[in-house]
Amino acid sequence: MATEAAARAFFTAPYFAVVGASSDPSKFGHKIFTWYTSHSLPVTPINPSAPSISASGQSYPTVANLSSLPHPAQTSVSIITPPKVTKKVIEEAKKLGIKGVWLQPGSFDDEILEEVLRDWKESGVGGDGGRGGEGWCVLVDGERVAKAAGKTLGKL
Repeated sequence: MATEAAARAFFTAPYFAVVGASSDPSKFGHKIFTWYTSHSLPVTPINPSAPSISASGQSYPTVANLSSLPHPAQTSVSIITPPKVTKKVIEEAKKLGIKGVWLQPGSFDDEILEEVLRDWKESGVGGDGGRGGEGWCVLVDGERVAKAAGKTLGKL
């Protein structure tokens, strides 16, 4: 099970990315990405099928994958993709030395969760815990643990 300490460690990264970022306000990929932008955190949207996404009235250029990030080893990544896609993202993240991984609810199965909590012992987040009914979610737990990690957050 992910711990509060791992969630705080996730937010010690200087950069963030959202795999599965979307322009569609009804999708969690949009809600998660917007959470980062509304808190003034440096975030890159990852979406291989769109050159940009819109959020909060602005357009943000996307990158196609984690390998396209400018500083992957200094980036913590929120993942909001189906488990089949998440598995591939996790494999790429390991190769790149991604700093932290937060599996948002619905993005993983038991095997993926076990792998993330094993390979990112200090900064892997997902599964049971947090304050929401579906487990750790940046929308519910992010502000509290980011502040506990010493992040200065912009206003919503």
